[in-house]
Amino acid sequence: MDISYNGDLTAVITPEMTVLELLGQHPETEAVFESYKQKLGICICCEALFCTLDEVASRYEINYEDLVAQLNDVLE
Repeated sequence: MDISYNGDLTAVITPEMTVLELLGQHPETEAVFESYKQKLGICICCEALFCTLDEVASRYEINYEDLVAQLNDVLE
Protein backbone atom coordinates (compact mmCIF):
# COMPACT_ATOMS: atom_id res chain seq x y z
CA MET A 1 0.00 0.00 0.00
CA ASP A 2 1.35 3.41 -0.90
CA ILE A 3 0.75 6.37 1.35
CA SER A 4 -1.60 8.79 -0.35
CA TYR A 5 -1.35 12.55 -0.09
CA ASN A 6 -4.01 15.19 0.17
CA GLY A 7 -3.94 18.41 -1.89
CA ASP A 8 -1.23 20.10 0.20
CA LEU A 9 1.12 17.08 0.00
CA THR A 10 0.56 16.06 3.62
CA ALA A 11 0.67 12.28 3.95
CA VAL A 12 -2.69 10.69 4.62
CA ILE A 13 -2.24 8.09 7.33
CA THR A 14 -4.96 5.48 7.49
CA PRO A 15 -5.86 2.93 10.20
CA GLU A 16 -5.20 0.10 7.70
CA MET A 17 -1.59 1.15 7.09
CA THR A 18 0.99 -1.13 8.68
CA VAL A 19 3.92 0.03 10.75
CA LEU A 20 6.21 -1.46 8.08
CA GLU A 21 4.52 0.48 5.26
CA LEU A 22 4.81 3.74 7.14
CA LEU A 23 8.44 3.15 8.14
CA GLY A 24 9.33 2.04 4.63
CA GLN A 25 8.15 5.27 3.08
CA HIS A 26 8.89 7.59 6.01
CA PRO A 27 11.75 6.26 8.16
CA GLU A 28 11.64 9.41 10.26
CA THR A 29 8.41 8.14 11.85
CA GLU A 30 10.43 5.53 13.75
CA ALA A 31 11.08 8.19 16.40
CA VAL A 32 7.36 8.26 17.23
CA PHE A 33 7.22 4.49 17.72
CA GLU A 34 10.45 4.58 19.74
CA SER A 35 8.91 7.21 22.04
CA TYR A 36 6.42 4.57 23.18
CA LYS A 37 9.19 2.12 24.10
CA GLN A 38 9.71 3.70 27.54
CA LYS A 39 5.97 4.01 28.22
CA LEU A 40 5.00 0.52 27.08
CA GLY A 41 8.13 -1.45 27.83
CA ILE A 42 8.10 -2.94 24.32
CA CYS A 43 9.42 -1.96 20.91
CA ILE A 44 6.49 -1.46 18.53
CA CYS A 45 8.85 -1.71 15.55
CA CYS A 46 10.01 -5.11 16.82
CA GLU A 47 6.75 -6.55 18.14
CA ALA A 48 4.14 -5.08 15.77
CA LEU A 49 5.91 -4.34 12.49
CA PHE A 50 3.25 -6.09 10.42
CA CYS A 51 0.28 -4.77 12.40
CA THR A 52 -1.92 -1.97 11.16
CA LEU A 53 -1.85 1.31 13.02
CA ASP A 54 -5.38 0.58 14.23
CA GLU A 55 -4.22 -2.78 15.62
CA VAL A 56 -1.22 -1.14 17.31
CA ALA A 57 -3.44 1.46 18.96
CA SER A 58 -5.87 -1.17 20.16
CA ARG A 59 -3.26 -3.72 21.27
CA TYR A 60 -1.21 -1.23 23.27
CA GLU A 61 -4.09 0.99 24.41
CA ILE A 62 -2.79 4.02 22.53
CA ASN A 63 -5.24 6.70 21.44
CA TYR A 64 -5.29 6.35 17.63
CA GLU A 65 -5.88 10.07 17.02
CA ASP A 66 -2.91 10.98 19.25
CA LEU A 67 -0.70 8.47 17.45
CA VAL A 68 -1.64 9.86 14.03
CA ALA A 69 -1.12 13.43 15.25
CA GLN A 70 2.39 12.53 16.44
CA LEU A 71 3.17 10.79 13.14
CA ASN A 72 1.88 13.76 11.14
CA ASP A 73 4.00 16.15 13.23
CA VAL A 74 7.09 14.21 12.16
CA LEU A 75 6.00 14.24 8.51
CA GLU A 76 5.48 18.00 8.34
